[in-house]
Amino acid sequence: MDSLTLTIPRGTVFGFLGPNGAGKTTTLRMLAALIAPTSGTAWVAGHELGTEDGNKAIRKSLGFLTDTPGLYGNLTALQNLLFFAGLYEVPGPRAIEQAERYLKILDLWDRRDEKVGSFSKGMRQKVALVRALLHEPQIVFLDEPTSGLDPEAARIVHDFIGHIRTEGRSIFLTTHNLTEADALCDLIGVFRTRLLRVDTPANLRNQLFGRGTIVQVVGDAHLWLAMARSFPFVKDAQAEGDLLSVTLDDPDSQNPMLLRALIDAGAQVRYVKPVLPSLEEVYLQLIGESKRQGGENE
Repeated sequence: MDSLTLTIPRGTVFGFLGPNGAGKTTTLRMLAALIAPTSGTAWVAGHELGTEDGNKAIRKSLGFLTDTPGLYGNLTALQNLLFFAGLYEVPGPRAIEQAERYLKILDLWDRRDEKVGSFSKGMRQKVALVRALLHEPQIVFLDEPTSGLDPEAARIVHDFIGHIRTEGRSIFLTTHNLTEADALCDLIGVFRTRLLRVDTPANLRNQLFGRGTIVQVVGDAHLWLAMARSFPFVKDAQAEGDLLSVTLDDPDSQNPMLLRALIDAGAQVRYVKPVLPSLEEVYLQLIGESKRQGGENE
């Protein structure tokens, strides 16, 4: 890890993306006061990392879902949750209330008295997610929360994260599922031993690929290529078959002018749609740039 400097506003869902071995889990463990940094300073939930009082306060202020659930298989789901609630000094009645609330949201309340050892990975992951929230933490660290889950279980976890984000908590999420990150995160940080970029998903797309529009016309789009390129606000234009792809600075204001000119010139427009590069394309572009700049040795 190389000189990580990062500020995450309160109430933000932050996606921390990077390849295996980049240092994502190490960063989480360090910020959770589970391992000590070799240098530098950090403040988590208003508490300074590295001091005895600060580390203790940080551990109380956050919930941590690791990539392995770490539950006791010979205990029931509810027994597991009450045990860990005791470690967080959550009173018994409050712990039962919290467990019931979250297990119902995750569709596990009816299975509360079954031993966790008989649960599927997805069910254990849900119980571990509840465990991370029993003490109502300000910050929640989620390390690969849907890794290995089937689509139905992953969807329930996605919805649950969407639910807890409405409660004002800050969520620090690592994942290799870029569709998941795109749907859940307010901010994205791409990390490869050092922080490559931090921004909203939309801004990252615009910075790397610009904003574009695809216009489907009747006939050969090459007939309208020269016209499209003649506009000063068109950064690039390409034609393939009946599709005209145009890169613009501000499609919201410039599309009407472009389309009006094409139609006035005789083009028959079938449909218009925006070009939206996927977060995967953004991620691969940034990682590729890092490698080309010598990132393999960072």
